[in-house]
Amino acid sequence: MLLCSGIHGIAGGQETGRTGDHAWVSTPTWARAALSHPVFTGLSRQHLGELIAELVDPWTAAHQAALCQRRGHPRQRAAGAGPHHQLVFCDRVLATLVVLRFQLPHHALAVLYGVDRATITRAVHEIRPLLAKRGFAIPGRPGLRLRTLADVVAYAQAEGVELRVDGTETQVRRPRVNRWGRRAFVSGKKRQNTIKVTTVCDRQGRTLWAGAVRPGRMYDQTAIKIEGIEDLLRRHHGVHAKVDAGYRGLAKAFGGQVHAPPPKPAKAASPEELAAWHRARTQQSSQRICVEHANAEHKQWRALQRWIGRREYYAQTHLAIAGLVSDRAARR
Repeated sequence: MLLCSGIHGIAGGQETGRTGDHAWVSTPTWARAALSHPVFTGLSRQHLGELIAELVDPWTAAHQAALCQRRGHPRQRAAGAGPHHQLVFCDRVLATLVVLRFQLPHHALAVLYGVDRATITRAVHEIRPLLAKRGFAIPGRPGLRLRTLADVVAYAQAEGVELRVDGTETQVRRPRVNRWGRRAFVSGKKRQNTIKVTTVCDRQGRTLWAGAVRPGRMYDQTAIKIEGIEDLLRRHHGVHAKVDAGYRGLAKAFGGQVHAPPPKPAKAASPEELAAWHRARTQQSSQRICVEHANAEHKQWRALQRWIGRREYYAQTHLAIAGLVSDRAARR
């Protein structure tokens, strides 16, 4: 089976060869050379190579398990026998990254690679879940990943990291006529359907976790409460977090740990009280702005600016992109 024969060959025309009685023709290497550029993938070439090496074993295991389930018995032919992939593994990763980065139509990539559109679609559906399951990089701890909110809180407790928490929304397509949620809109968002995701980062704006994928009409505070943040804060008293006004109820319940902007004084407040409130609000906002920068870094990827795919694939897409962004942020 041809998995990564194209990782090292970057220039040239088209790879051809013959294995036993099965001829194979892989993708033109000029397409691989172009699409592996950081402008298309959003990753440095070194990061791309490390990502391909990391995903090769999980993809192989999943692929062999799927083949075994389809056959109904273990393989009986020697490894390397049978028809080969039209799209080698590294090109599957490249195609998926380009789709995540630019939402390029699958048919356009199929033309570049000289394969059918369904081949690109199948590659994206194979690689995207693997990217989503990778988790999030820990600064200064290569090889270790954070995958759950509990992991993040335990890490913050152990390392003395002050967290920043915020929700972000992405516009999605409305459900079809007569489908649930067709008439549900987010207040103040110009009658848009959105999906909300909660982001947690450190004070340098490095993404530590993204999750709590919920409908956009749900309050930020409710979304993260469903993930069990209250129980985690009770068990980790040394964890502190800066949040915006949407988490004020959480800040009231955990006043010594969660810090929200101060409430606005009454209308009859003196000018001195208003000035003090404004200074405190500005200071808290400047300390919390890094999580906004983290969300903005995610949305440099076109798929998170406006999602035009199927809604059931949005969570995988957001987690995959957030994990890749965390890799880059952890190197800062």
